Amino acid sequence: MLKEEFIKELEKQNLILNDKQLAQLDKYAAFLKEYNEKINLTAIVEYEEVLDKHFYDSLLGFFDLKMEGSLADIGTGAGFPGVVLKICYPELKVSLIEPIKKRCVFLEELIKLLDLKDIEVINIRGEDYSLETREKYDYVTARAVSNMSILIEVCGALVKKGGYFVALKGSSGKEEILNSKKAIKTMGFKIKDIKEKELFDGSKRVIGYLFKEAVSPKRFPRKYSIIKERPL
Repeated sequence: MLKEEFIKELEKQNLILNDKQLAQLDKYAAFLKEYNEKINLTAIVEYEEVLDKHFYDSLLGFFDLKMEGSLADIGTGAGFPGVVLKICYPELKVSLIEPIKKRCVFLEELIKLLDLKDIEVINIRGEDYSLETREKYDYVTARAVSNMSILIEVCGALVKKGGYFVALKGSSGKEEILNSKKAIKTMGFKIKDIKEKELFDGSKRVIGYLFKEAVSPKRFPRKYSIIKERPL
């Protein structure tokens, strides 16, 4: 994906980036490639691939939402989608939840390099964060993390009533989401929509939009070992 193609695809979605935002994304891509030589963050580091498979992919599930308020990105890794969303929607308050310390160091340095405000890095597992921080965020998301029935229990309590959990899934995501209806309902959500989209290279993506209609029961999330052994 060429930069001009990236910009054009965003414009089709009414997302117009200014020169500062485009420069931040360029710095992000360069820093990712440089830092990846120290620790393994991603197998995708070439600029045009990063534009499509990291940056555009991070935005794909959010074009149809009004991106304001607060967002938590669970298991953010190298900052996808959380940092990309922060750059493109500067008013959004973002929490990056990441259990691996080395990745957190990368994220802190990245935030400083890009001069981003109202964004924090929290070095903790998602289920532990959910136990201490409940009903806080307008949006919670996770990309390339656990199966949906596990994920919604780990993350669901973080979402405010009236907010959304946005599940970013691969090509088989629709079946996975539909098979997790019991867990979704138990955590206070309903499936608002499931959309199938494509990256610029034709790769399939499935986005599940789960609307929170009730407060999550206080007994959830359980310990992760129990969640894995006995998913809802």
